[in-house]
Amino acid sequence: MEAKAQAKPNPILWELPEELVGERVLVRRYRPGDGAAMWEAIEESREHLRPWLPWVGQHQSPADSEAYVRRAGARWQLREDFSMGLWALATGRFLGGSGLHASDVEVPSFEIGYWLRPSAVGHGYMTEAVRLLCRLAFETLAANRVFIRCDSRNARSAAIPRRLGFLHEGTLRNDHRDTSGELFDTLVFALTSQDYANLPEPDK
Repeated sequence: MEAKAQAKPNPILWELPEELVGERVLVRRYRPGDGAAMWEAIEESREHLRPWLPWVGQHQSPADSEAYVRRAGARWQLREDFSMGLWALATGRFLGGSGLHASDVEVPSFEIGYWLRPSAVGHGYMTEAVRLLCRLAFETLAANRVFIRCDSRNARSAAIPRRLGFLHEGTLRNDHRDTSGELFDTLVFALTSQDYANLPEPDK
């Protein structure tokens, strides 16, 4: 007997919460007016982020950052991409960015990317945010795979998926060039839906 073909997911019909609230962080979709907070964080972070994230150079003025958050909001509305900002619950301060990026909606599979301003690093904010995004992916969007990629030299970035129980699936050698033109290796970490279901309760 032939297996019944599954209906192809239609992202435009996905019902998504616009805010994810943790113990210390608020993760939410970008809104008009968020560009000023993003610009201020990027200005603080340029030297910190430049080795890993070439898009930093695209933010040359507050207007560039405002244009980014408005484009991100439009793509969210169309369910094309789910870029989100991080705010400290206690103070409302903008901390950085993250989000879910649909790799293959038929799986479904999502990639999580992230960055933090230097003054927010080392406080566990991003670990909490990624945990919330995993919950969104697996429990709301029925993901079968969530993965994180990072430069092998970026130890802080790699520590987050390891801390959350992601499996290091492999290292892509000489995978990309960084902003200075140097070749680097990319680490790939992933959770499947089965992995997520088997995580200890505190790590969800």
